[in-house]
Amino acid sequence: MQLRPNQRQKLDDKDDKLFYAYPRFVTHVDEGFIQQLTDLYRDRLKPDTRILDMMSSWVSHLPEEMQFAHVEGHGLNAEELARNTRLNHYFVQNLNENPQLPLADADFDAILNCVSVQYVQYPEAVFSEIYRILKPGGVAIISFSNRMFFEKAIQAWRDASEPQRVELVKAYFASVPGFTTAEVIVHKSTLPNLFQWLGAAGGDPFYAVIAYRS
Repeated sequence: MQLRPNQRQKLDDKDDKLFYAYPRFVTHVDEGFIQQLTDLYRDRLKPDTRILDMMSSWVSHLPEEMQFAHVEGHGLNAEELARNTRLNHYFVQNLNENPQLPLADADFDAILNCVSVQYVQYPEAVFSEIYRILKPGGVAIISFSNRMFFEKAIQAWRDASEPQRVELVKAYFASVPGFTTAEVIVHKSTLPNLFQWLGAAGGDPFYAVIAYRS
C-alpha cells in the first residue's frame, strides 16, 4: 500500500504546529463513542503494562480502575498533554514532519490512536514505527468516527466513504509485514440524522481497527 502524493494532501497545508498551537480542552466525539472506546480498552489492555497514547490530548479515555506501568503521551500541544492526568510522561512531535519516534524498539505493550489517524500524511512510515516499538504480541488500536478537522485530513480520507476509511486503516496495517490480519469493530449510529447533527449521545459511529505484532 502506497498513497499517491495527491492523496496525502491537506486543504490547509500550513505547518500543523500552527493549527494546534492553542489547546482545545474539548472532546471531539460524543459520550457514546467514548464509552465504547473505554470498554474496548478495558477488554484489550492489561494492567501493569506499557502504553503509548499516540496523537493524544488532555484525555486518554483509559478505564479509571485500570493502572498501567507507564503511559507515554504524544501529541502536538504541550498544554493539552500536561493536563492529561493518565500520562506518566509526554513528548511533542509532528509526525508529518518526522515520523520516527524517539522510543526504543519493542518497548510498549499497546499503542493507541484515537480519532487522529485521518491527519497522518505518511501512514506507511508511522505504522512501521508502531510495529517497531510494539513488543511481540503487543496490540495497536486505531479508533475513529466520522468527525474530523476537514481542512487537516488527508485527501484519501476526505474522499473516502466510512467503509472505505476502515479499509484504508486495514491497508495501513497490511503495508507493514509482521502485523496480524486487522480486526474491525463497527457500531453504527441508530439515531436519526437530526439527533446525530445535534451531537446526541450515541450519534457518532464507532470504528476501531485492531492488529497485533505477531
